[in-house]
Amino acid sequence: MPARPHNTALATILLIDDEPDILELLKYNLNKAGYATQLAFNGAEGLEKTRKIKPDLVILDIMMPGLDGVFVCKAIRAEEPIAHTPIIMLTAKMNEESEVLGLEAGADDYLTKPVSPRLLVSRVQAVLRRTQKLVDGPQVLQFPDIEINREEYVVRLQGKPIKLPKKEFELLFLLASHPGTVFTRDELLEEIWGSDVYVVVRTVDVHVRKIRRKIGETRIETVKGVGYKFITPTIG
Repeated sequence: MPARPHNTALATILLIDDEPDILELLKYNLNKAGYATQLAFNGAEGLEKTRKIKPDLVILDIMMPGLDGVFVCKAIRAEEPIAHTPIIMLTAKMNEESEVLGLEAGADDYLTKPVSPRLLVSRVQAVLRRTQKLVDGPQVLQFPDIEINREEYVVRLQGKPIKLPKKEFELLFLLASHPGTVFTRDELLEEIWGSDVYVVVRTVDVHVRKIRRKIGETRIETVKGVGYKFITPTIG
């Protein structure tokens, strides 16, 4: 279902962390910026509250006892109607492997502790803007043998539904929204992951390979040395 508009006055943010001091600091600064906040003190509580209140965005710590943040992120991504909730990972682990792990689990952004309140609010605003951008414009793309439905986040290939993870779906939808237009890898990173998130260029290639395995090799064409474009399917 389409998300409601994300403006500061309406957006509700769920904070999930096992450190009360961190939660209170984040809550204070987000409330000050005009956001409504809810708190959860462990992964299980956070997952349950996500289901209950369906927040506009989740800020999720990775290192927690019991259900850790990667598990919770994957659980959210696997469950309708919360599967497309924007998620920012927040952790003290400062290495590329942890960042990649969080992003591959389905996070939209990744911040390391300690994070400045100003930077946190800026990232929250950026993620919500990208999310809103995705719900503007046509929600269903219809081609001769494939339908890409953003209201349901499902692809139907010759009538057969195929579920794609969030970033794969967003990447496919962006390319298919402009058939024949070549997007550079940098442009795709900017549009899908945002300029504030450090993601290597090969991430785009990995996502394209996964999409091709699910919907066929011919629908996304590689433009050597440049990037990718969507080829309009034809019948006959």
